[in-house]
Amino acid sequence: MMTLEIDHKSPMPLHIQVEALLRTLINSPMYQDGALLPKEIELSNRLGVSRNTIRQATNKLVLEGLLTRKKRVGSKASNNNKPTKGKAHWYSFTQEMNQKGLKVINRSLVVDRVAVDNKLAAFFKIDFGQKVLMRSKLMGTENHPIVYFESYFHPSLPVNEKDDVVIPFYDLLESKYGIVVGRSTEHIRAQIAGKYARKLNIAKADSVLFRERFVFDSKGLPIAYNIGCFSSDKYVYTLDIKKV
Repeated sequence: MMTLEIDHKSPMPLHIQVEALLRTLINSPMYQDGALLPKEIELSNRLGVSRNTIRQATNKLVLEGLLTRKKRVGSKASNNNKPTKGKAHWYSFTQEMNQKGLKVINRSLVVDRVAVDNKLAAFFKIDFGQKVLMRSKLMGTENHPIVYFESYFHPSLPVNEKDDVVIPFYDLLESKYGIVVGRSTEHIRAQIAGKYARKLNIAKADSVLFRERFVFDSKGLPIAYNIGCFSSDKYVYTLDIKKV
């Protein structure tokens, strides 16, 4: 069985460490094949944390649809967490807009190396404060900004500041580095523009569509984290859902 341990001396909150550990666990072949995760009390004892801490982490994964939990049975990886075969549609924003007949441009682009916070450190399973490559990009038409992106890349990836930023990121990974993206988990919510208002040329109290994207490779390892802040009056997020 996989070694289960967390760092009690780390400044990273315990529930975030447990959450990151569970994400790794449910992507392993054993749990992808339907095995039940260790029970809450077992995880609590093995990791030396309270059951409330375990519950806080598992609740997050249940809400994301990555875990299913049945009373008196246990928790296991959700069926929709299993990677699917075949080429998925990993469209970039530019490709999406081209399909709609709109020409978009990069209005600004910044590439830098930044220190990760607790959240990113937990997702990437790296040390708090370690530096990673970050790209921020403001995109839109010649007259109007539409979306602001920030993308952070795992330090193990060979991507660097000299890579062609015109090529969609997922295409670049596969064509230049042979890294195949397996899946992503997305959180989408409406919120006020706040600190992003100036970039989108809107008021701070205006609403935006905010998307977080957690990207994994074909082995289930985290490779990228992306946020997108969309001007709500210029962009519609469409999902095509088919009944299984």
